[in-house]
Amino acid sequence: MNVQEQTGNHPDASENPRLRDENLPPADEDGEVRAPVDRRKPRGKRGPLALLAAITAVAAAGTAATGAFSDDADPASTATAKTATTTTPVERTTLTGTETVDGSLGFGEAEKVRDASGGGSGSSGSKSAGSGAGVITWLPDDGDVLERGDTVYSVDEKKTPLLYGSTPLYRELTVGSEGNDVEMLERNLDALGYSGITVDEEFTSGTAAAVQEWQGDLNRSATGVVASGEAVVASGSRRVTEVTASTGGAGGEELLTWSGTERVVTVDLDTQYEDLVENGTRAQIELPDGKTVDAEVTDVGTPTSPGSQGSGESGGGGESDEGNDEATLPVELKIEDQKKLGRYQAAGVDVILQAEAKKDVLAVPVNALLAESGGGYSVETEKADGTSEYLPVKLGMFANGKVEVSGKGIKEGLEVVVPE
Repeated sequence: MNVQEQTGNHPDASENPRLRDENLPPADEDGEVRAPVDRRKPRGKRGPLALLAAITAVAAAGTAATGAFSDDADPASTATAKTATTTTPVERTTLTGTETVDGSLGFGEAEKVRDASGGGSGSSGSKSAGSGAGVITWLPDDGDVLERGDTVYSVDEKKTPLLYGSTPLYRELTVGSEGNDVEMLERNLDALGYSGITVDEEFTSGTAAAVQEWQGDLNRSATGVVASGEAVVASGSRRVTEVTASTGGAGGEELLTWSGTERVVTVDLDTQYEDLVENGTRAQIELPDGKTVDAEVTDVGTPTSPGSQGSGESGGGGESDEGNDEATLPVELKIEDQKKLGRYQAAGVDVILQAEAKKDVLAVPVNALLAESGGGYSVETEKADGTSEYLPVKLGMFANGKVEVSGKGIKEGLEVVVPE
């Protein structure tokens, strides 16, 4: 960031030009100078201390390069370093600090789907292939999106569809059955257009009639009795990430992996930052092109042990750490406006988390600071007669190109000099 310097005697502006380092980052479109973004996963101390160290280093470098405090300095040569300035008021505001961590954009963790048509529990069934398991006669393609009622796979030409819910078909359902799984089945049949159903927890003769019609459409025996594993249950539409079986193979085996259809961001968060996230925490995602989108934390997992793989398979996006030497916390964030992600399907992104906030503080742009020759900082103000006055300031929190300041004479509305 650009930092101004001055001598300890506070000469007027013509004798005390502002010194600039041409290699520092330029001001953004709002005229603020921001610290360079560190793309690595943050380690150790947090942003404000590092930013303060950067200011100190820049001040020292500028002094050494120009000889501003040397007896041999050439006033004419230093005068050429003067930059155009304007003023801005000291404002009373809330400063919000942030932590930027690495994330991966993709479709979330991939789940395995097994053939459970002969028993098991759908997407998590564990039935092994064996005699009487049938032959796989149809599978979707990689990248296919499956919605409610769509066929997930077929064994012996019998279709196994996708239903939406959280309770798998783990038992046989018939007239007289009651429970959450009955309600899930009836809700899906009703959504698919089958009539004569009252959506509740009771399997009635009306339910059985609708089931018979549904079974006929699936090329199954129209018994009116639903066997366990007769459909695959998932929370919503799914995207096939990889088909791992082939038609002609034996049923009862792992068939494919799938994930959600909406893009999400996953983070293996250093546990030193776990206090920054919980379900509902707001965050910003910076995409590879520099654009940002809003996000919300939807899942915080269990910390991994040092040296473990991390949060597991992902549906695509970024690189995963192998052999982490620090414990990490798997975190998933939902992107509310998917259109703002553009064409990105899988990419490494920056996740910007709110670290801390200080309310009702006095703040100035960081580039209003002047480095004192004897250490410390001040800001420049203009007196009524046009001369400059330099007020020492104590620095507080840094955030978004601004810094908290306090000191004698520092008050809200005071105009301080900044470069244009």
